[in-house]
Amino acid sequence: MKKVIQQSLQLLITDRYLLVLCGSLLLLAALFATFVGFSVHPSEIQLVSHYSAFGVTHLYRDQWYYLLTFGAFGLFAAMIHVILAIKLFMVKGHSIAIMFTWLGIAVVLLAWVTTSAVINVWTPLLQ
Repeated sequence: MKKVIQQSLQLLITDRYLLVLCGSLLLLAALFATFVGFSVHPSEIQLVSHYSAFGVTHLYRDQWYYLLTFGAFGLFAAMIHVILAIKLFMVKGHSIAIMFTWLGIAVVLLAWVTTSAVINVWTPLLQ
């Protein structure tokens, strides 16, 4: 197992474009988690955590620490995309790995936009 990981990392280093994309994806996820960490503040108020058009109430409330899972999702999604991109690069080739890494960047950016919208719903409640 250790040899497989070393070989895949050595193969990743040979392709600089994929290496830069994977590094950018991980950096973007770290910035996203930092944004979430600094935006969420502890309070006794139950905050809006998610929205659904299929319920009796459209805005659902939860404790403040639930919003920290958004940052954890961004980190987890980025790590999984990097691991799968490396595996795709080994098995299928360069172009599919590049596409999958760009898809990971899109997922983290979409999560950032969604999280920002959810955080902005409850920010006026705390002031």
